[in-house]
Amino acid sequence: MTAPLKQPGCELCELSVPVAWQNEKFSVILVDDAAYPGFCRVIWRDHVREMSDLSIDDRLLINEAVYQVELAVRDVMRPLKVNVASLGNVVPHLHWHVIPRYADDAHFPAPVWAQAARQTDEATVAERRALLPALQEAIAKRFTQ
Repeated sequence: MTAPLKQPGCELCELSVPVAWQNEKFSVILVDDAAYPGFCRVIWRDHVREMSDLSIDDRLLINEAVYQVELAVRDVMRPLKVNVASLGNVVPHLHWHVIPRYADDAHFPAPVWAQAARQTDEATVAERRALLPALQEAIAKRFTQ
């Protein structure tokens, strides 16, 4: 595996959290978000700011990776909806958020970055959190078949 191109001070270049799966091009992490178990991030390993900076083959590869993570989230977490976002305004390093959404989540139907409308029942969140090992396994399986 070749070392990715890094930008000093970039939190995604200096990622120090466990990965669910990675190869030489991208990493998939489970975001440690107490309110949103199953929140994943697909991160391009080289420090690239925009999709248009990638070759066509790499654009196809990363789109397929986001698709596979979404499928794993749907299969394991059983959300009402999956949000997929690539913003990069705060951290200008190419990455996607894959977020399972439920009618009872704190922000639904607004984005998870909006003002919370309610608090999800802790027992429900705990049940979803218990699915995380299965989600990690499902993600790895999708990339190793």
